[in-house]
Amino acid sequence: MALPKLKLIFTLFFLQAFLTSPTSIQAAPANSDIFREYIGAEFNNVKFSDVPINPNVEFHFILSFAIDYDPSGSSPTNGKFNVFWDSDNLSPSQVSSIKSQHSNVKVALSLGGDSVNSGSAYFKPSSIDSWVSNAVSSLTSIIQQYNLDGIDIDYEHFSADPDTFSECIGRLITTLKNNGVISFASIAPFDDDQVQSHYLALWKSYGHLIDYVNFQFYAYDQGTTVSQFINYFKTQSSNYNGGKVLASFSTDGSGGLSPENGFFTACHRLKIEQQLHGIFVWSADDSKKIGFRYEKQSQALLATPH
Repeated sequence: MALPKLKLIFTLFFLQAFLTSPTSIQAAPANSDIFREYIGAEFNNVKFSDVPINPNVEFHFILSFAIDYDPSGSSPTNGKFNVFWDSDNLSPSQVSSIKSQHSNVKVALSLGGDSVNSGSAYFKPSSIDSWVSNAVSSLTSIIQQYNLDGIDIDYEHFSADPDTFSECIGRLITTLKNNGVISFASIAPFDDDQVQSHYLALWKSYGHLIDYVNFQFYAYDQGTTVSQFINYFKTQSSNYNGGKVLASFSTDGSGGLSPENGFFTACHRLKIEQQLHGIFVWSADDSKKIGFRYEKQSQALLATPH
């Protein structure tokens, strides 16, 4: 009788040692209170100060967009970025003002986007080295002029292969972080084969430098159900393994699981499972006309103790 008991003690000892070893299992990200919102793409005079800000969340505005096209939006410029958001209403002084009024607010800019000058905005580098050099220089200038904190990558059309995209964006993020120009970076993929091939190549090589995955769940079909949303979320969390994949909805009526149809039910379920890493919204421009009601609801959910 003594021998099995001794065996059991040793088994429990080794099991405990394995479970408490810091290198045995990499912990997945837990719930977080990050709320992020894209702003400025639609030129409808929305201002930072229009958007309700809950003091108990970490709030990121994401200026939309900086694009490496000439100011007219007709020709790509190989990493020389220009401002294409509503800079009259979202100016450097307004960035400084909102950040001074709210200590929990950070402001980022997003690169690329879907379109420019009513055509698609393409990622089109001449070479990796020249694109990175131009991008570091032009973005450092814009980020410092506007007193920004981070960048988001939202290219959706590509004239370069996934490896080139990965190296260009990966080196850009590396350099901006190493130079102390930004403190965080995010990516904004969606479920499209070409888009995913580019962003997953970037994730594979540089995922350790990417702080948030703004997955565009609103690019799924309109009428997405709660259970479908949860399945999509788990699929993309597996694709971007170890990343902080944020739940998302749009207020432009485009698709995905809407707040009216159960988005917050899905978020509550994710929160119970310690998988609600944050919420982001496209976009403040569209939410203005409905009084930002879902921004308030999102932040209230995130601010509730985990």
